[in-house]
Amino acid sequence: MSLSEQSPPFLRLGVNIDHVATIRNARGGRHPDPLKAATMAIEAGADGITAHLREDRRHISDEDIEKLRSHLPSPLNLEMAATVEMLDIAVRHKPHACCLVPEKREELTTEGGLDVVAGHNHLAPFVTNLVEAGIRVSMFVDPDFAQADASHSIGADIVEIHTGTYCEAVIAGDGHKIAHELGRIRNMATYANGLGLEVHAGHGLTFDSVAAIAELPEIVELNIGHFLVGEAIFGGLDSSIRRMRALMDKARAQSGEQKSA
Repeated sequence: MSLSEQSPPFLRLGVNIDHVATIRNARGGRHPDPLKAATMAIEAGADGITAHLREDRRHISDEDIEKLRSHLPSPLNLEMAATVEMLDIAVRHKPHACCLVPEKREELTTEGGLDVVAGHNHLAPFVTNLVEAGIRVSMFVDPDFAQADASHSIGADIVEIHTGTYCEAVIAGDGHKIAHELGRIRNMATYANGLGLEVHAGHGLTFDSVAAIAELPEIVELNIGHFLVGEAIFGGLDSSIRRMRALMDKARAQSGEQKSA
């Protein structure tokens, strides 16, 4: 079988459980439990769990990370800012992977990709220390070739492409911007893959926007959180994850059929 005839690689789903913790923290106490949500997510078809331990601890807590690392059978992806405190926590717990993200205390959510080009000298020792600890390192970046080059040169294993602008265009129904942003993501995925980087994507993906991203064969993992937790209010976490999993699988299968046609 030639390379052109091979099926696209399996597309993994990482479920971000941050906002389960947000709901818990709104009232205090231990309910709902992020570990229980993570376990349910795996049972529903998630391939891994993502959790962002922010400096201000607004949702996921240090105790959550300890419990997830100790009891979760599937890979844990720790999102973190490049700070000494977070590096120490990551090296101590040794999650499967760490995704370095930008972080501002006043933001409601991550507002864009990490500028690896401008932050190269600051970020390099963090990447080195994580790699030496046996942790896979991902850089959360905008779909820009320069960011892929910088991520590669700094020693990262993975780039996670920020899909937020594309998702906002889908919500707005702006066909021109959808095409433009999707093109940027497609080109970035191809370019980063050509550098030897593993390619992930995420931020803002919904049932309506996931298919076009899932069709891109270079992308091997999607990380989705807020939308799935929000949908769980209406139909349950199991249902929302199973539906997302089905949409991803259908889009990836169709991509393979189109490639072989």
